[in-house]
Amino acid sequence: MKEIKKKSKPKRKPTRMEVEESEPEMPFSYKTQPDEGESVNGEAHTSDDGDEMELATFKAASKKGVIYISNLPKHMTLTRLREILGEYGAIGRAFLRSQKLSRKPHNFLFAEGWVEFKSKRVAKQIVPLLNYKQISTHKKSPFYYSLWIMEYLPRFKWARLNELMNIVPVTNSQNHLKFLNKKAKKAKKVKKAKKALADRLLELVLASSI
Repeated sequence: MKEIKKKSKPKRKPTRMEVEESEPEMPFSYKTQPDEGESVNGEAHTSDDGDEMELATFKAASKKGVIYISNLPKHMTLTRLREILGEYGAIGRAFLRSQKLSRKPHNFLFAEGWVEFKSKRVAKQIVPLLNYKQISTHKKSPFYYSLWIMEYLPRFKWARLNELMNIVPVTNSQNHLKFLNKKAKKAKKVKKAKKALADRLLELVLASSI
């Protein structure tokens, strides 16, 4: 039995050097090449954040409603318009397009306007409520004899307004000037006709008294 023990070979055990030479696994924080959708420090990329912000902006804009006012009376300003329509709902942005009457710097009127309500529901309801109605029911108000003429613009985005403003002055400026000139000429003719009629009536009164 002793001879058998001498001939048997001892089992090889791993040495400390062999264990140390094995390449350790690199921890996650030391990765040099980021995985898809990750940055070098292991955080997710923010490339989609811009798309998410654009989507949020689009959703917020889709909840708003824009109305168009085709006529604005004299003395109507942006501040006054906000005060009047602000009683019916929260207003976001508003824009009034001015119409110059002469070469004088302050001689102009606001021709039309766009008002953005923060609620699309309010914008839809305010049109049938105020359209063709008196702007003010107070007799001393300058808007007592003026009516609202407005309409709701479905699927209208405020960015579209900038495009319209670049087109409308070029296409309609000459038409507006022609309209104003015709209106001025007509007013002069009416004034002359009234004066001639008054003179004729005065002559008849004097003739009948003789």
